Amino acid sequence: MKKFFLGISLILGLGALLPAQFRSTHYEVIVPPGSADGAIYANQMEQRFDTYNRIFRFNPAGLSGLLRIRLFTEKSEYDAYVSSKLGSSRPGAVYLHYNTPASRELVVLRGSPEEEKILPHQAFIQFLRAFIPQPPAWIREGFAVYFSTLIYDREKGALNYEENLSWLETVRQAGASASPELILRADTNGAPPNFQALAWSLVSFFVDNGSAVPPPPAAENTPGGGNYFRTLTDLFMVLSPAASAEENARAVYDRIVLFTPLRDLSRDYAVYVAAKKTFTELVEEGQRAYGAKDFSAAGALFRRAAALKPGHYAPPYYLGLLAYEEARYVEAEAFYKTALDYGAERALIQYARGINALASGKKTEALAYLEEASSADPSKYRTRVEELVKKLE
Repeated sequence: MKKFFLGISLILGLGALLPAQFRSTHYEVIVPPGSADGAIYANQMEQRFDTYNRIFRFNPAGLSGLLRIRLFTEKSEYDAYVSSKLGSSRPGAVYLHYNTPASRELVVLRGSPEEEKILPHQAFIQFLRAFIPQPPAWIREGFAVYFSTLIYDREKGALNYEENLSWLETVRQAGASASPELILRADTNGAPPNFQALAWSLVSFFVDNGSAVPPPPAAENTPGGGNYFRTLTDLFMVLSPAASAEENARAVYDRIVLFTPLRDLSRDYAVYVAAKKTFTELVEEGQRAYGAKDFSAAGALFRRAAALKPGHYAPPYYLGLLAYEEARYVEAEAFYKTALDYGAERALIQYARGINALASGKKTEALAYLEEASSADPSKYRTRVEELVKKLE
């Protein structure tokens, strides 16, 4: 009898050491014993799935089963597992693709320094190849880069997106290789230099032009343009799960040239790349327009910058300055407060709020803001504030 109960105890103890599984609508998450990350990762991945499919519109019924995520918290265990599959390890996260769908999985080293950078790229590859195992290279790599800045905020339980423009300068300098035809034919004719950057630029061009369902997170981030987004979504319909990458690439290319002259596509793509600007470029051009008192142009540039980095303090600060210049004092106060919430220098913002409050006739409120600016940075604002207060007495 003692042996019987001992056996049960050993079985129960062993069960407590086995990896746990958490299942959601589209994912199965395998986590280490005692980990509470299953539900968290399932929530993240379901949000990613929905975001991707706003553009691709694949039918989930076509999946052969749940997409598997395997989490590790110990680097040694992660390295050993990945090395057993690939012969060597990979930093942060790696998607393991096999011909047999049941063997495919995204393996993640939870909490590693590389996780946040690499996981978004690999998560998209897993999604795409679950539906189209051999997609054209420009779709695979271009969208993986496009979605690489789709980051999960664990505290809010939500995804945040900032457009990835890190390779914009590379694309600008690519010269003749920045050709839609060369990018589209990479699987059949060979990939041009800096292919990932070029693939991203073509994806960005297609998505940003005429998108009915805009990239994350909001419609105002999508500029107007031709209806190339419709061209893009039409391409997905000719992709075949049974085709090779070369066959899918040819099908996509043939579909494009059937309705869109390559000359027009190349022209519009070149115009798009030339007009594309980074956050820093937009802010700097906005500052120059503000200095030249071209407030309309400055406002447009700062709003574009705000769309690229929604949580950055610079655009709302400058939009506050513009509102002040145009005597829109209530709006200016709202912009200044937003800039402060986003981490702008407190002394700078409180001084601006004080000047704005004075202009709107709110003297008591203005003096409070100005005093706070003086206290926060005496070297820069104390003399200014004292001189201003004297004039008000």
